[in-house]
Amino acid sequence: MLNWLRAAARFVQDKIGWNRIGVLLSVAIIAVAVVVLVRMLRNINTGDVYVALHATDPRHIAAAAAFVAGGYFTLTFYDLFALRTIGRKEIPYRVAALAGFSSYSIGHNVGATVFTGGAVRYRIYSYHGLDAVEVAKICFLAGLTFWLGNVTVLGLGISIDPIAASAINQLPAFPNRCIGFALLFILACYVGWIFAAPREIGRGEWTVKLPSGPNTLLQMFIGIVDLACCALAMYMLLPGEPNIGFITVAVVFVSATLLGFASHAPGGLGVFDAAMLVALWQFDKEQVLAGLLLFRVLYYLVPFALALVVLGIREVWLNMHGKHEKAKLAPVTTVTAPITTEIEAATAKADATAQAKSNT
Repeated sequence: MLNWLRAAARFVQDKIGWNRIGVLLSVAIIAVAVVVLVRMLRNINTGDVYVALHATDPRHIAAAAAFVAGGYFTLTFYDLFALRTIGRKEIPYRVAALAGFSSYSIGHNVGATVFTGGAVRYRIYSYHGLDAVEVAKICFLAGLTFWLGNVTVLGLGISIDPIAASAINQLPAFPNRCIGFALLFILACYVGWIFAAPREIGRGEWTVKLPSGPNTLLQMFIGIVDLACCALAMYMLLPGEPNIGFITVAVVFVSATLLGFASHAPGGLGVFDAAMLVALWQFDKEQVLAGLLLFRVLYYLVPFALALVVLGIREVWLNMHGKHEKAKLAPVTTVTAPITTEIEAATAKADATAQAKSNT
């Protein structure tokens, strides 16, 4: 069986290419999402959406904003954890916080987070002496934290409430619960593998030392807190009636987020929204749409604008700092030039005097 899987993987790699499969999968997800959105939003009353927006309790919006802030605060520890794992303990938290916040807030909106987030990180970390290989390792470890958190939350959530995922994958409760148990089993195997001995992956300078067993548990905790904050933000923006449990919302939210991530659309636009609208069928579509609009403003647009402002200020400061350093060097040349000239003149005069004495 294992040999057959290897042969199939080799055939796909040689004849088709995994990149093409990834592109086709993204296109398929986006196409399905567009069809679903068109059908679901066909009879939407924009006036009702406007009413639902105004009906949202300002205290709930404030609580959602606080949870969003908590989520982005947790994201800063993705980078700090990765920096400590690769041995760059001299990089302070403020630098890790800037890189983590900026890379994710920009990557969430632009799309292709691996590349856009990596470019932002390299711009920040290169100023502090990190090279491209180290930045790539940071991106890998931060991504590992993200996936460990997702697998944990999704595995636990589906195992407890398998019906929550049925609205998205259209599977009955029992198969979904089996999927949840399978995710938890895979997670347990990984943790056991990490605890057994120090682990490394990659070759040469691209070798990445994986976190130890206790650090892996910390890594999972960081990912769980991040997703919990995001899911709580979405939960606060949904109507109070009908009352559905937080676990249900968390499973739906994580599933929709992963679909949006797989589509590579900026912010999962369309894909995330379609999945949420389909899965949260208990609510009026106008109310869910109002909650999604508020969530996008709080989680995507506000952090994106803030990151652009912060990075812009940083670039101006770096530019001015560079000119200031050059300005400090300029007076040195101005002051030393006359001194050098006087020394050269005195030396020439002394040489002439010595030459005259030797002639006499």
